[in-house]
Formats: sequence, C-alpha cells, structure tokens
Amino acid sequence: MATPESVRAVTCVPGAHTPPVLMYHSISPSVLPDPHRVRVHPVRLEEHLRLIRRLGLRGVSVAELLRAGETGRAARLIGLTFDDGYADFAEYAAPLLARYGMTASVYVLPGLLGGENEWDDGPRLRLMDADQVRAVAVAGHEVGSHTFTHMRLPGADAGSLTAEIAESRRVLQDLLKRPVPGFCYPYGSFDAAAVDAVRAAGYDYGCVTGDYRPGGRFAFPRCYVSPVDRVPHLLARMARHHVRQWASCRSQRAARGQPAGS
Repeated sequence: MATPESVRAVTCVPGAHTPPVLMYHSISPSVLPDPHRVRVHPVRLEEHLRLIRRLGLRGVSVAELLRAGETGRAARLIGLTFDDGYADFAEYAAPLLARYGMTASVYVLPGLLGGENEWDDGPRLRLMDADQVRAVAVAGHEVGSHTFTHMRLPGADAGSLTAEIAESRRVLQDLLKRPVPGFCYPYGSFDAAAVDAVRAAGYDYGCVTGDYRPGGRFAFPRCYVSPVDRVPHLLARMARHHVRQWASCRSQRAARGQPAGS
C-alpha cells in the first residue's frame, strides 16, 4: 500500500488527541456463516454502546468528530462507522444508536442500493434501498460514499476512479439533497491516485482501516470491531489506538528530523 506525502495532512502536536473510530459492518442476529467476519450481533453492539456511555463518551459520525476536533471539543467523543450500507443497519443498529443518543457514519454504495453484497463470496446480504438511506440521514446519521460498486481502488485508471469516487458522491448528493463530505475506501486499501481522486471529488475526508502510517484527513484510521469482541476486547482496541497514534506521530517527527517531544 502506498503512503504518499499527499496523504500526510495532519501535523503531530504534543498532547494532541484524536479519539478512536470504530469500524462495524453488518449488525444482525443471523446465524448464517460469516467467513469475512463482518457480522456483529445486536446484543453485542448494545454492550459496546453501553460501555461507551459508561466511559462518559458519546458515539458520533466521523464528520462530527472532525468538526469537534477543529475546535478542541472531541475529547469526550468516539467515532462510529458502518461500512457497506447493509439493510440491517436500519433494522437493528439505528434503533440502538437512537436509544443511546448516538449517531454514526454509514458508508453506502449508490450503484447497488436495494441490492446485495455481490463483491463477497459469502452469504448474500441485503443493502439499504434509497428510501432507507434517506431515512437514516433524516435520523441524524452521516451518509458517506463507499464508492459506486465497492471497487478495489489501488491501480485503477483515472476513468474508473472518477466513476467510482466522484460519480458516487454526485448520486448520493442528488439522493439526499445535501452535501456528502465522507468517503470510505473499500477494503481499506488506497494509493496516491485514489487519495488524489477523493480530494478532487470534493470530499472532506477519507477513512481507511487500521493504517496509522500516513494518517491525516484523507487516510483516517479506524479500529476494526470483530463479531466476537466483548467489552474487554473493545477497551483493548481503544487503548491500542492511542498507542499506535503516538507511535505514528513519533515516527513522522523522526522522519522530519524533529525531536520526539518537540
């Protein structure tokens, strides 16, 4: 995976604090096989939300988290994201989030609305249709783009990048009648051309998966949440986020020839 200088959009500042962003996919009680480990049971999700509230934190969308960070108000927040736009988000996750007074970012595929996860070789899962996507946005959740059809972006030609990234944003904005600031790279994979295309399309940020090396607004790292994660696992993931963030910041400073504490 490339880590271009164009991705390095954040300067490491001593004492800077960027809260963790948790990455979910499907939220369902289904007992179908889950070979790609994308399905978290609603009961497990509620355990996580209850923990977040006990810690004095509030789950929010990435867009809200970034806005809060710009004004120094992000310390008591945590980011919640749901990839692929599965229909079970509307059925199971949204009511739980509402119960706990939290919101999330939901990254959808406008070319597959109302369809299925045809990019996977596992069980077929329904995706939200246009009406469900609108309802999720009205409920206060951020709807972002996950490309048009879940295409793997590294190595793609310019035409494909435009179709998957810029066209996806245009269609979603037309559907929602509001700006779409957020983008999420399918499979968490990206290269310099993909990052440049996301920025050129007018997005405000781009999410990756657990990659702390480049960091920055267009390669924003997240913590994967697995189907078996209980409260201790989630606490460990949150702690690991801060350790990796500190290590990434230290590495960037060393690369620029700056003292670690400067």
